Amino acid sequence: MNGPLAGCKVIELAHIMAGPVCGLMLADMGADVIKVEKANGDDSRRFVPPEIEGESAAYMMMNRNKRGIVLDLKSDDGKEALRTLIRDADVLIENYRMGTMEKLGLGYEELRKENPGLVYAEISGFGRTGPYAERGGFDLVAQGMSGLMSITGEGPGRQPVKVGAPVSDITAGILAAMGVAAAYAHKLKTGEGQKVDTSLFEAGIIHTYWQSAIAFATGTPPGPMGSAHPLNAPYQAFKTSDGWINIGAANQKNWEKLIELTGAEALGKDPRFSINADRITRRVELEDELNKVFSTRTTDEWLEIFDTGGLPSGPVLSITEMHENPQTIARNMVPEVNHPVAGKIKTIGLPVKFSHTPGEVRSAAPTLGQHTVDVLVEAGYDEATARKIAGATRG
Repeated sequence: MNGPLAGCKVIELAHIMAGPVCGLMLADMGADVIKVEKANGDDSRRFVPPEIEGESAAYMMMNRNKRGIVLDLKSDDGKEALRTLIRDADVLIENYRMGTMEKLGLGYEELRKENPGLVYAEISGFGRTGPYAERGGFDLVAQGMSGLMSITGEGPGRQPVKVGAPVSDITAGILAAMGVAAAYAHKLKTGEGQKVDTSLFEAGIIHTYWQSAIAFATGTPPGPMGSAHPLNAPYQAFKTSDGWINIGAANQKNWEKLIELTGAEALGKDPRFSINADRITRRVELEDELNKVFSTRTTDEWLEIFDTGGLPSGPVLSITEMHENPQTIARNMVPEVNHPVAGKIKTIGLPVKFSHTPGEVRSAAPTLGQHTVDVLVEAGYDEATARKIAGATRG
């Protein structure tokens, strides 16, 4: 395997999204990620429709580049097989409710006795400390409690709106992968493992950097602003004659460039919009004036003008339009993999590029228990015993 984490062995005891995102990031960067599932599989296998040849599209998206095994952790054979795998593992990822791993005899303090170099990553709803440590967590709940839903939507007085993507789940997985990489670097230098603890709640909180800065400074929590920015204007989506365009005139130089390229000299001379502070204060008035300007041309016409003039701008693309965008393709963000059941399928690529140790999307998500026998044989089991354990789990 290629990538900066080649040679790193990861055991993923995680399901649905946050934990699997962590495993996915590590696998894309070259780690050997062994995903351990229960007999009926990760719950995301049942997130259907849509499915491709009977395989869940959601599961296949989150678990590519991993090897998949099935173990019954309620059985002595299953627990012993897992402990065998963990003894020489570098990383373990889990996102169970607090206390679950300890009840199974697989908590960090127990496992570190046999593997003191183990990096043990825990991803939970609220973290392993504090008054909410024992609560379960979901992305929707985390978005609400982190403040994200209070700043998302068209404007004040509307119903709460969550971010369209499950950003708390995804960000928690990315934060955990970052923590694992840091802890793994420490392990390589010292031989010492440690726990890495992050949560959906904290993952939501870090998306409020700008809004929290405003609240700390003013004592007043900012609310939803649609596509606008709380600290810059104009920095939002505007209506064109045939669609929408995002404009990033986020400083005085780009504001003046916007005026020049749109030919809106009157706006440039209007004292209401002279500096950024004025434009923020009178954002609604500014939006009304600019919508009149943008409505005179199509999105493509404006994009050509702004690209030529060097003003940051872009269209509002659908998901499928994003998939087909030439920059998406050039950055290899929609690679194809061959799945043993679903056939050739598309997935989302590695968002970090390395000049000397490039990561890659190597393989499709595993079918349920696809690699159980192979992984157990690698761990020292004879093939007959490995097949017995695999068969008992399936039974």
